[in-house]
Parts: sequence; C-alpha cells; structure tokens
Amino acid sequence: MKEQCLGEIKAIKEFFERSSGCLAEEDSSFAPVEGALTAAQQVAHAAQSIDWFVDGMTQPEGFDMDFEKHWTDVLPITSLTAARQWFAKSIQSALDAVDAMSEDDLSAALPDGPIMGGQPRSSVIGGMMDHTAHHRGALTVYARLLGKIPQMPYMG
Repeated sequence: MKEQCLGEIKAIKEFFERSSGCLAEEDSSFAPVEGALTAAQQVAHAAQSIDWFVDGMTQPEGFDMDFEKHWTDVLPITSLTAARQWFAKSIQSALDAVDAMSEDDLSAALPDGPIMGGQPRSSVIGGMMDHTAHHRGALTVYARLLGKIPQMPYMG
C-alpha cells in the first residue's frame, strides 16, 4: 500500500506540472474574472491543500477546519515561481510523510470528523489527487484563455 501511495503522490506532481507548465511567470497575476484566484494563487492553493491533507492524515486531531486562516497564506502569493516552489516542497513533504508511515499507520482510521472521518489514512491520497486535479483543470482553462496550449497531463 505504501508504494502505491507514493506512486500516486508522484503522479499528482507529474500531472500538475504537465498541465500547468505552459504558464510562465508573466502569467502569475492572470485571473479569468475579477474575484477569481490568479494563476499563482491557484498553484499556491493546490500546494497548501497538499499540506492540509498531509496534516489531516498525520495529526491526531485530524483536519484543520479554519479555512479563513488558510486563505491568508494563499491570497498574498503573486509569483508562479514562488507558488511552484511551495508546490514542490509540499509534494516532497507528502512523500516524506507517507514514507515514514508503516502499513498499519496507513490503514489506521482517520479521526472522526466531517472530512473522511473513520476512513483509512491512505484514503487521503485520493482526496489529494481529486483536489489537485480540480485546480490543474482550472489552470488549463487559464492557459487556454491566455492563448496557450497545455500538455496532456497523462503523457510526457
């Protein structure tokens, strides 16, 4: 199970980077409409969410539900380069966290609560995949609105 989880996290990184790789630093502040996240904020939010999923999987108290607080870290991000660095660091943290867990740890139930309560800790990886896919999809729309053609995420 551990090797499968690690492989899925690596796939999250590959697919995200392929889908959003055509966006350049000068696209950092692009948002399709006023009030939407910018390209840099989309990437930062995806990175932060990976951290949130890892914390929810590894912390005894489970997931931090203070979403207002989370936005205070994402909204100031103005650089795709900085957001991508955060994303890479978050992926590495996820890999390290899963690698440090035993099979029993990965099978253990998450704390009760509204987010995946009672499910195996390993199920968090699926949530991470789904959430990241949602944001890479948004970023491909951003890219197309900028006249760019994103790579197919599933092949290099």
